[in-house]
Amino acid sequence: MGGEPRGYDDLDVHLDTLKRQGLLYSIDRAIDKDTEMHPLVRWQYRGGIAEADRKAFLFTNITDARGRHYPGARVAIGALAGNRQIYALGMKKPEADIGKAWLEAIAHPIAPRQVATTSCQEVVETGDILSKPGHGLDALPIPISTPGYDTAPYLTAALWFTRDPDNGIQNMGLYRGNLKAPDRLAVMMERSTLAGGGVHWLKYKKRGQPMPVAVALGAPPIVAFVGPQKMPLDCDELTVAGGLAGCPINVVKAKTVDLLVPAESQVVIEGFIDTERLEPEGPFGESHGYMALEEYNFSMRVTAITRRSSYTITSIISQVTPSESSVIKKVAYEPLYLSHLRDALNIKGVVRVSMHEPLTNLRPFVFLIMKKGMPKTEIWRALMGTASLTPAIGKFCIALDEDIDPEDTDHVLWAIAYRSNPQTDTHVVPNRGKGHGPALKGSDIDATMLIDATAKGDYPPVALPKKEYMERARAIWGELKLPPLRPQSPWSGYSLGDWSETWDACAARAAQGDWIANGRRSAAHMSSTAQPQDPARGIPDEDK
Repeated sequence: MGGEPRGYDDLDVHLDTLKRQGLLYSIDRAIDKDTEMHPLVRWQYRGGIAEADRKAFLFTNITDARGRHYPGARVAIGALAGNRQIYALGMKKPEADIGKAWLEAIAHPIAPRQVATTSCQEVVETGDILSKPGHGLDALPIPISTPGYDTAPYLTAALWFTRDPDNGIQNMGLYRGNLKAPDRLAVMMERSTLAGGGVHWLKYKKRGQPMPVAVALGAPPIVAFVGPQKMPLDCDELTVAGGLAGCPINVVKAKTVDLLVPAESQVVIEGFIDTERLEPEGPFGESHGYMALEEYNFSMRVTAITRRSSYTITSIISQVTPSESSVIKKVAYEPLYLSHLRDALNIKGVVRVSMHEPLTNLRPFVFLIMKKGMPKTEIWRALMGTASLTPAIGKFCIALDEDIDPEDTDHVLWAIAYRSNPQTDTHVVPNRGKGHGPALKGSDIDATMLIDATAKGDYPPVALPKKEYMERARAIWGELKLPPLRPQSPWSGYSLGDWSETWDACAARAAQGDWIANGRRSAAHMSSTAQPQDPARGIPDEDK
């Protein structure tokens, strides 16, 4: 129903693909959604499992803490971005093409196509029955994400649809949703980061009207990927999803509110958000890695729940990163920032943008990889451009050379330690919003630090054996059947400019066992006037 999707898969087809690719654990034993489900998947992220080895989990026998069962319902976790391969399958593109796909989708959006009927409205529940125990939200197997700290089940992978009352443009965002009653939700739409739903709420409040809202669960992955991304206000994210898919996204009109929702969704929750009163919401384990404490947020009254007769709900592993939610953001944020710097600001010397993921959740640390020889003015323009693009991203912006691996924090700290001077190579920009995270005690307004950790000239070589020697040793390692290696950058030495042909020749002789010849060279150039640690440059190589 609703027409066959062209160019994108619904969630069920995507899960079948993951199963065929060996990327899905199907868990058929009874699992308690309130105490066991998220902790089980959490071990995939805190148990030393490499990202490439993570998989999606599909729970088919769901119970809750009261012993209830949910026939006909499944919960998928990690199915959107358990790792980059899973994400790429949802995009239906090779991993290497994802960044380019995002840029092209933003540049060439495709409007959605409205259909008359859809499977997400096979079962419709409205009216007084929504408030009864076992109905409404209480009938859905929504997991508790952080058992022991969260105060309720939360929607974590839900797409929230609102419409600007002034220009009629829809917005789609991914926000956390706190279940409060069978017919009531609380939602956090962060105004400090200009979330579209929060901006619309202010406009409805000014009009003295409640805000219509629709919440899609289990939308097609290619639509779900757009929800967390930071698109400009007045951008209909469904058009960007169409650009990603290369075809219109099928949409259907909701039953009780004037909004269009993805027709291939699994479940849709409809209702109105109160613009006169706010409701305490939380605590909830947030993606910055701390518990978000109870605060006042928006309250939604549910007017309808529609769904497929058999349905799958997606839930996202978030909280302490790395997590599923950070993978979803990282693979899209980085090319967006690179495009901003290279295309919008015309800083062509930016090679790569990388956002630090473990524990910090992408937003605070942004690393810029710069071409060698970039003018200092361009390096600083890139740093400032990074800090100013969006309010919540870029507390620490750091420029690095191409030989530094931004995914290795130790490598980054090495560059900061030896390629930057805190007095001349740092700058603090005041009056930054507090962004996403717990309040910093004693500070109402945050700041941004810019660091130029690029080399300010030539450096001696990296002090590791040259590549050919490391590769030979690695082959011997394998022959000896020693434990598998996971090379860390840098794993071999390389020149950074301050190295002469003479020194290279001396090193080659030493590797061939002829180090005594190098001793003859140095003996011929003893000095009675040099001071300890004076440089010894330009000494010829008589043994050439």
